[in-house]
Amino acid sequence: MDETATARTAMQPGGTSWDLRAEPGRTIGLLGTAGGGLTRLGLSLLVDLSRRAPVAVVDVRGWISPIAAFEVGIYPEHLVFVRSRERLQWPQVVAALLEGLQAVYAEVPVGIPDAHLRRLAALARSRGGALLLRPLDGRLPSGVSHLSLQSEEVKWNGADAGHGCLRRRHLQMRAWGKGMGGIERLIEVEEDGENPLRVVAGMVAPTAGRATG
Repeated sequence: MDETATARTAMQPGGTSWDLRAEPGRTIGLLGTAGGGLTRLGLSLLVDLSRRAPVAVVDVRGWISPIAAFEVGIYPEHLVFVRSRERLQWPQVVAALLEGLQAVYAEVPVGIPDAHLRRLAALARSRGGALLLRPLDGRLPSGVSHLSLQSEEVKWNGADAGHGCLRRRHLQMRAWGKGMGGIERLIEVEEDGENPLRVVAGMVAPTAGRATG
């Protein structure tokens, strides 16, 4: 059993089965500030799908390197990498990719109208494509995401008082939406820089769940 399968098996709290993965026809929202591990998380969610067919990454800031996608396990021959800094052209770029590919991870520029995002989510549903949206302003309109993941905290293991080797990163995330059955949960995702991200803990969040989004 590979590590991805192991992570999915562990993610069954309270007898309810749920998977942290990109699914055909679904939109995932990745919310949070820079440095929260969301880019690596988004790329990792494309890995399984890239084994079967091409997937796309849309870089708005010019920060993402294709090498980062290869490092998490995306097949190089199945990666379409697009830099799209023009806000007015961005919706058309993402729509064109959804028309031809099975999965798209896209940074969302500041100022994209909610109506455009809803149309892209509807296009993903109709075409059976997985859409991962990483809004740079940290928000998506309600009803767009089947699953929302918000970065809450990042902890590094291996360094003490500024010295040592960084071995692992733990991402604490808040997850909600229809993909969580309407229940909001706190999940902890771990990475060691070499293997795929692993969900190592999940619990019901103390706040009321948000069923929309």
